[in-house]
Amino acid sequence: MRLDKFLKVSRLIKRRTVANAVSEMGRVLVNGNAAKPAKQLKVGDIIEIEYSNRTEKIEVIIIPTGNVSVQEASTLYRVIEE
Repeated sequence: MRLDKFLKVSRLIKRRTVANAVSEMGRVLVNGNAAKPAKQLKVGDIIEIEYSNRTEKIEVIIIPTGNVSVQEASTLYRVIEE
């Protein structure tokens, strides 16, 4: 699954267009490297998202095949640092 779609489906970022913009600005790292929105994710990848006032580090646990419910969204990843 693409990085921008994962960020949207997991509800880490509300909209896919915002996820695209944030990753194009270099504020999203995957395994320590700046990642483009089309980066393909796999289980075990570490994503660092730099918000305006904090940085969040998460580990991908599940790659969904489509959209998921609000209740299931938080089960797709594990927070490492906030």
